[in-house]
Amino acid sequence: MKIAVAGCVHGELDKMYESLLHIQQKHDITIDLVLCCGDFQAVRNRADLETMSVPVKFRSMGTFYKYYSGETKAPILTLFVGGNHEATLHLQQLPWGGWVAPNIYYMGWASVVDFAGISIAGISGTYKPYHYHLNHFERYPYSESDKKSAYHQRLIDIFRLSQMKRGSVDVLLTHDWPVSITRFGDTQKLLREKSFFGEDIAANKLGSPGTDYLMHLVQPSYFFSAHLHCKYTAVVDHQKQVSAATEGSEDVPDQRKTKFLALDKVQPRRHFLQILDFDT
Repeated sequence: MKIAVAGCVHGELDKMYESLLHIQQKHDITIDLVLCCGDFQAVRNRADLETMSVPVKFRSMGTFYKYYSGETKAPILTLFVGGNHEATLHLQQLPWGGWVAPNIYYMGWASVVDFAGISIAGISGTYKPYHYHLNHFERYPYSESDKKSAYHQRLIDIFRLSQMKRGSVDVLLTHDWPVSITRFGDTQKLLREKSFFGEDIAANKLGSPGTDYLMHLVQPSYFFSAHLHCKYTAVVDHQKQVSAATEGSEDVPDQRKTKFLALDKVQPRRHFLQILDFDT
């Protein structure tokens, strides 16, 4: 089975699907599923656009409305999580997830779906400490602050996904990176591309502690993210993370490796797509 992973879509569904169909034709393959890592921007109309946390000069209808109206249909089944630039009015109507258009499914604040035996857990939004311990309090009509906080991660959603057994999740899909991930990849290469990340990396603030907790607790085989508009890979060997206190104990938990991949936004000459093979 082939699964495509896409970074920040930013409403450019036509461009994303055109790229995927080109890949299918060029390499004579069939892509079975698309996973999108947030900033999908499922904007149906102008009312949705006005509730999106984006500076007015950057607001764009994008192309999702064509898929919503039935003018066109997604050629490949697509799952997505929310980012920090979303159509709040639309997605808040589906807090537990649901279909936003034929063949396009939103995973809600946090949920787990099974696709052909592959377990995919997803959590929307980015981490902000001042909203992390609150409930989802935002209601229409939204203030400017509400438009932003609506896509801040909440501890309750991390807790819900933490009930999954270790090893039971094949894919963890998020928008924000796990905060410790730069310890497991080529950080110097990352800093050559994004030097301004240095201060946050040094302060252990580049990413979400919540999704980081899930990564180490649930130990998914794959972890896909976007948000920071660059491609970054890492491998987390959980066996090496076993503390000295558990070494030698008969109660050492099953240890796995998590392959992490972050992708860029949907734009020409950007690394925004990756095709992966999955056994079923």
